[in-house]
Amino acid sequence: MSNPVFERIDADIKATPVVLFMKGTPVFPQCGFSARVVQILSHMGVPFKGVNVLEDMEIREGIKEFSNWPTIPQLYVQGEFVGGCDIITEMFQSGELSGLLKEKGVAHKADA
Repeated sequence: MSNPVFERIDADIKATPVVLFMKGTPVFPQCGFSARVVQILSHMGVPFKGVNVLEDMEIREGIKEFSNWPTIPQLYVQGEFVGGCDIITEMFQSGELSGLLKEKGVAHKADA
């Protein structure tokens, strides 16, 4: 069964190495959790695409079903779901996020 929303999400995460489904935009996040993930990615110098789920209710609901993850933001690296705000924060603090980005071939600044 094809799902047009899933196809749009899949196209987004395949077209860009790092995609953040978030509330608001990278320049103007509209929730603290989205803002924290943007801050981490920006601090690490990771180029990423932000998808504002507030502008598209189909994507907002569809992404939760697509990933089987109930909350937003959601980070994808090279088409693979990594996690939400708490997971990304923990991975950043432990150095695991940098390791994952390196493993996936995504350019970024060293931990600091």
